[in-house]
Amino acid sequence: MLSQVVELIESKKHFCITSHIRPDGDSLGSSLALYWTLKSLDKDVQVLMRDNVPHAYSELPGAKDVLRVSSVPDGYDAAFVIECSDIDRPGLLNLDKQFVVNIDHHSTTALFGQINWIDSTASAVGEMIYNLCKALGVSVNQQIAECVYTALLTDTGSFHFSNTTERTFKIASELVRKGVKPAHISQALFYSYPYSKIKMLGLALSTLKRDDTGRVAWLTTTSDLMAEADATEEDLDGIVNYPLAVGEIEVVAFFKEISPGVFRISLRSKGQVNVAKVAEKFGGGGHRNASGCTIKGELSKISEQVVSHLQETLGIQPLNGSLNGKS
Repeated sequence: MLSQVVELIESKKHFCITSHIRPDGDSLGSSLALYWTLKSLDKDVQVLMRDNVPHAYSELPGAKDVLRVSSVPDGYDAAFVIECSDIDRPGLLNLDKQFVVNIDHHSTTALFGQINWIDSTASAVGEMIYNLCKALGVSVNQQIAECVYTALLTDTGSFHFSNTTERTFKIASELVRKGVKPAHISQALFYSYPYSKIKMLGLALSTLKRDDTGRVAWLTTTSDLMAEADATEEDLDGIVNYPLAVGEIEVVAFFKEISPGVFRISLRSKGQVNVAKVAEKFGGGGHRNASGCTIKGELSKISEQVVSHLQETLGIQPLNGSLNGKS
């Protein structure tokens, strides 16, 4: 499929690039890396997103060029859709009317494009864009390097997750030689938080519970807690990872109320524990160690269902009845 993507780029001129709502480091870093790659080939290209660029990624090269739109205009030869499970994930009208190039590294992704380039061995889509850049004969400049490095760093959990491979480090090393300053990127991503995020972190961690084994943990945020912290949904990013710092905790679920009776659930795990299979049971998906889904219903019932499935994944006898947990 890489060769089909190369052929398309070489034969056409006008492109747009998009990714999922609430863009993260891989989706945005990869989109902008592709943007700079196409611009270096003198292509007419725009990055379109439904949502704003999160504060943490505002210093990425090209971030200020991202256009916030609700629908895809006519006139493009092809639309590149980055790291999306299906055609609806970007939240853009008229995207399904484009010639779509679907690029992802999740094995659960639907084959919704006219071209579907899926590589589940890649640590991040950024790794795939780096390979595309090489296949097109494009010299990796500073802009491309910083965007790809951001994609790798974020989607591997700062090289902590099991999707980190020898190839990941090889590419990261090559990017540093191209001018990437790891400390500068880490500063922008992890040490430039607004106060509301830290306040929200404290409130969310105060809800932390574990099951009787201590191996499964979960935490919650509600609209009331969000209001107390004066927080936005962006401030919730990354909070789910904190409980994994506890030695015996192997899996974590973070229940986030996004509207009355609707909860977005982030799942994280250590080692070989596959939380993607749990997310898939509720219509979601993602990585082995980082997945998510959205469920409507009563929080207590949703929590019990999700935690029970996480326990089954660990080979623990699922809980019965009310979900109380221990602090």
